[in-house]
Amino acid sequence: MALNAISWDMILGGFGLFMFGITFMGDGLKAVAGDKLREYIDKYTTNPISAMIIGIILTIIMQSSSATAAITIGLVRAGLMNLTQACGIILGANIGTTVTSFLISINIDKYAMYIVFLGAIMICFSKKMKTRHLGEVILGFGLLFFGMSAMGDALSALKEMPAFEQFALKMTENPVLAMGAGILLTAAVQSSAATIGVVQKLYQAGAVTYTAAIPFMLGANIGTTMTGILAAIGGSNAGKRTAGFHSIINIIGSILGMIVLTPFCAIMQKIVGGMNPMMQIAVTNIIFKTITTFMFLPILKSTVNLVRKIVPGHEPEVMEVNVDELDTEVANVLPSAAIKAAQNALLKMVDVVKVDVLETQRFLNEHGSDEDMDLLKRNEAMVNDFDKKITDYLVKVQMSPNMTQLDKMDVRLEFDTCKNLERLGDLAINLGEFYQMVYNDKDGSFTPTAVNEINKMYDQFINMFDLCAEIFVTKSSATYEVLKKLEDTMDHLEYNARDDHFRRMADNKCSSAVAASVYCDILGTLERMGDHCCNIARSAVSAQTTADISEDEPVALH
Repeated sequence: MALNAISWDMILGGFGLFMFGITFMGDGLKAVAGDKLREYIDKYTTNPISAMIIGIILTIIMQSSSATAAITIGLVRAGLMNLTQACGIILGANIGTTVTSFLISINIDKYAMYIVFLGAIMICFSKKMKTRHLGEVILGFGLLFFGMSAMGDALSALKEMPAFEQFALKMTENPVLAMGAGILLTAAVQSSAATIGVVQKLYQAGAVTYTAAIPFMLGANIGTTMTGILAAIGGSNAGKRTAGFHSIINIIGSILGMIVLTPFCAIMQKIVGGMNPMMQIAVTNIIFKTITTFMFLPILKSTVNLVRKIVPGHEPEVMEVNVDELDTEVANVLPSAAIKAAQNALLKMVDVVKVDVLETQRFLNEHGSDEDMDLLKRNEAMVNDFDKKITDYLVKVQMSPNMTQLDKMDVRLEFDTCKNLERLGDLAINLGEFYQMVYNDKDGSFTPTAVNEINKMYDQFINMFDLCAEIFVTKSSATYEVLKKLEDTMDHLEYNARDDHFRRMADNKCSSAVAASVYCDILGTLERMGDHCCNIARSAVSAQTTADISEDEPVALH
C-alpha cells in the first residue's frame, strides 16, 4: 500500500477531535464541580494516602494529569499546601490518568453520535448554566469516542504498509525504540492519554504486537512529564520541585518496567489475555501505574527530600485556610465567642489577600506567564470563598437573640472588613490582567522607571495593609492617624507617577502602546487598594469610639 493511500485526514482529524473531546469534557467537569474542588483539596490532603486519592479524583474530573499538576503547583506556590502533600496528589494523578484509556477500551463508539447529540441539545437549549456545563461534559465524552473511532479505522490501514511493518517489527525486537517513540509522541502532543489511545488502536488493528505496545506505553509515561518540565522552566521552586518529583517517579517507574519487561508482559498476558485488545492495554496501564505509585508511597518523604536537594531554595510557609470550623450554634449561647471566631477567620483572609497582592508584584517584576495568572485566579477564588463563608456566618450570628449593642457593632465591623478584603482580591486580579495584557503583547514592556514607580506604590500599600490589619484587631486611633499619613503619601506617589508618565509620553519614551495605555489604570488601582485599607481601619476605629461612648452612658434608673 502506498503512503498516499492512507486517510491522513481521518487520522489527524480524529486525533484532533479526540484531544478536543478530552479538553472539553475536562473543562465541563471543572465547571460543574466549581469551587468544591479547592475545598476538597484543602480538607483531604493532610496525609499522603488522602492526598493520593484527591489526585486520582481530580485527574479523573479534569481528564489531565498535567492540569492536576498545574493546580497543585499553584497551591504550593501560594503557601496553601506543602511539597509532601503536593507529591501525594501527583502520585494519585498518575493513577487517575489511566481512566481515559479505560474509557476508550469500553467500545461504545457506535453510540458516540447519540452522545454528541445529547450534549449539543443540553448546551444549545438549556437556560441553566450548570446544565450547559453538564452538556459540555457529555459532548466532550462523545467527541472523544467519535475521534478515536475515526482515527482507528484509518490507522488499521497502516499495518498493510511494508515500511510500517518493518518499523513495527523493529519495535518488537528493540523495545527501547518503542519506548523512545512513545516519549517523542507524548512530548509532542502533551498528552499520555492520546499516545496510549493511538497504541490501543494500533494494537487492536494488529499493526503492533503486545510486546511492542507496552514499551510504547512506558515511553508515554516519561513523555508526559515534559508538560510539567516546560511549565516549571523559569518558574518558582515549588513548580520546579513538583515537576521534578513527577519526572523522577515516572522515569524510575518506566525504567524498572523496561528491566522486567519480558516477565511483566508474560504475567500480564495471562491476566488480560481474554479481554479485547484495547482493554488489554488499558488494564495493563492501570496495573503498571498502580504498582509504581504504591511503590513510591512508603518512600514519599525520602523522595521529596531528594527533590529538595536537587532543587534547593525557599519553600513558602503553609497557611491554614480552612474556615469550616465556624460554628453558628456558638452564637446562640455566646455571641462574643462567635464574633471572635469570625475575627480569626478574617485574619486568615488577610493572609491570603496579602499573598495574592505580592503575587501580582512578582508577576510585574518577573514578566509573569499565563500559569502565573491562573495562580492569581485561584487565589482570588479562595478570597471569594472566604467572603461567602464568613458573610453567611455573620448573617446567622447577628440573628442571635443574645446580641448586645457592642456585639452588633463588632459584627458590622467584620462585615465591612470582609467586603473590603474581597474587593482587594478583585483589584489584585485587575492588576494581574493589566500586566498580562502588556506582557502578552508582542512589544509589551514597562520602562525601568515605570516599574520602579509601581514598586514604590506596592511597598507603600503593603505598609498600609499591615497597619490596617493591626488596627482591625487593636482599634487604635493613634495607629489610624499614622495610616492616614501613609494614605497621603500614596496619593502623592500616584500623582507624581502619573505626571512622570505623561512627561515620558510627551518625550516619546514609551515603547509599548499597551503599557502606556494601562499604566494610569495600574496606578489608580493601587491607590484604590490603599483606600480600602483606610476603610477597614476607619470602621475599626468607629466601632471602638461607639463602644467607648456606650460605656460612658449613665445607667437609667426607674
